[in-house]
Amino acid sequence: MASVQQLKIKLFSDGADLDSILKMYKDPHIKGFTTNPTLMRKAGITDYEQFGRKLLAAVPDRPISLEVFADDFTSMEVQARKIAAWGPNVNVKIPVTNTKGEFAGPLLKTLSSEGVILNITALMTVQQVEAVAACLDPDTPAIISVFAGRIADTGVDPTPLMADCLKALESRPKAELLWASPRELLNVFQADEIGCHIITATPDILAKLKLVGKDLEEYSLDTVKMFFNDATAAGFFI
Repeated sequence: MASVQQLKIKLFSDGADLDSILKMYKDPHIKGFTTNPTLMRKAGITDYEQFGRKLLAAVPDRPISLEVFADDFTSMEVQARKIAAWGPNVNVKIPVTNTKGEFAGPLLKTLSSEGVILNITALMTVQQVEAVAACLDPDTPAIISVFAGRIADTGVDPTPLMADCLKALESRPKAELLWASPRELLNVFQADEIGCHIITATPDILAKLKLVGKDLEEYSLDTVKMFFNDATAAGFFI
């Protein structure tokens, strides 16, 4: 039976709600945090730097990924250097391409060679992982975020692809593969089984960790009770 204690994969929490992040920070199973401009916008954040600095002050001892939001590589580089200076536990997120589909490789090579710890994001193919790996300094840690959940949304099983991505990173031992956008808790165990280094998930998915190992007969009865209690509370009758 699956066990949280047996997991080798690192669990990161994905979100931009500070209260939720602080709650997850209390959980020793959570080893880091990721966010992105879309999540920040949904959370109502309007001052990017203020939020980033506040988050880093609240969580000073675990990696936190904060993303650039410029679309040209010159401006991305400026933003990346500023974000990296906010704290020693920052991973600077750089998209694999800009909105024109232009590869961010030269920027990745420049920053990685200078020791900036990157989180390269929005990847979905093995070829992209290979191209990114070639740009990374072997002595600089990095995270490569492959959006396995979005791959699954297209009807493709991401597990074999993620295993191939791991192979593509063999020449970069300090680069960690991150399973991004999981759709269910099962993805944590799938990612762990193939040796993926990190998975980042929203708090609602991570909250299901308490269900791991739960007796299924008991869970069945809980579900029956839920339906009955909700029908009663709604005052349904026929």
